[in-house]
Amino acid sequence: MPDQHPDFTIGIEEEYLLVRQDTLDLVEEAPAGLMEQAERELAGHVSPEFLQCQIEVETSVCRTVGEARAELAHLRATLARIAAEHGLALIAASTHPFADWSRMRFTEKPRYLQLAEDLQGVGRRLLICGMHVHVGIAPDDLRIDIFNQLSYFLPHLLALSTSSPFWQGHDMGLNSYRLTVFDTLPRTGLPPQFESWGEYQRAVEVLVNAGVIEDGTKIWWDLRPSARFPTLETRICDVCTLLDDTAAIAAMVQSLVRMLYRLRRNNQRWRRYDRFLIDENRWRAQRYGVHGSLIDFGRGEAVAYAELLAELQELVREDAEALDCTRQLAHAARILERGTSADRQRAAYGQAREQGADEHEAAREVVRLLIRETVQDL
Repeated sequence: MPDQHPDFTIGIEEEYLLVRQDTLDLVEEAPAGLMEQAERELAGHVSPEFLQCQIEVETSVCRTVGEARAELAHLRATLARIAAEHGLALIAASTHPFADWSRMRFTEKPRYLQLAEDLQGVGRRLLICGMHVHVGIAPDDLRIDIFNQLSYFLPHLLALSTSSPFWQGHDMGLNSYRLTVFDTLPRTGLPPQFESWGEYQRAVEVLVNAGVIEDGTKIWWDLRPSARFPTLETRICDVCTLLDDTAAIAAMVQSLVRMLYRLRRNNQRWRRYDRFLIDENRWRAQRYGVHGSLIDFGRGEAVAYAELLAELQELVREDAEALDCTRQLAHAARILERGTSADRQRAAYGQAREQGADEHEAAREVVRLLIRETVQDL
């Protein structure tokens, strides 16, 4: 019996940081009333995060990337206005350039307090934000089949999104330092491979039945079958500072999923590669972003990311056309031209230093850039 045709709906989640407008420091304790006001105005689309300095938004289930981008523009603009009313500003970046994680306070909710107790020291360092893209695929076995193949492309997506070069006032030399922090948690990193949906379920049930986790939401792989929706959830990406970059990556994810489904319908599939090999590309994307190279395992050589991106865009061209996201997909080339958020943050820091600013003031200039770009082109 043929597969039920997926609808490839899309949803996007973004996590933001709240900074003080005067000092540009990360807020340690969210002002009274801020979250309540946000929940009133954005009911069902906003929620607190693990730390009080974080806030998360999620779109509705959307048919196209264009619809999702329009929703995110409204969410960002509304939150930025609410934050300003409380003397704060919103930044879409996976780390704050100079914040001290040890000073942050947990959100007073049972789920987060339990996480803090469970994770201890590694949990206290989670001063990071990410961006998650959901693509709807209802049949379970089809979803796990595409899940196994999509892992290959996770490093390619990460490279486009990088926005976390700084940590506690230092340039860490990586374009995505966020992953270094996140990888200290259990059940993170590249996902394993499963031969069937049943095998995946049995693996999760081992941990649930042992009392280790309550459900699949405590599995934090770079890619996972969502525990809440019939979707594949791509989680590897840093949060993008520019909204058009978010849309480009979402278009790439949605198009890749449809491409893999199209291969399956033609009795083809993407070759599986060992997690050991894909992990090497993950590191290269984390370290170099779009300016390095990734290994093309079919060719057996490292290839410049720009060349690989052009090949990817051509590979999914007909899928982007079918999904009405050709324009958003094409924007990925613009990310190469002007760099990711990590590149622009470094440029802002370097320019400030050249103009005589000390290290802290240069880092503050990075925050000013992030504030501007978070609400740019909304």
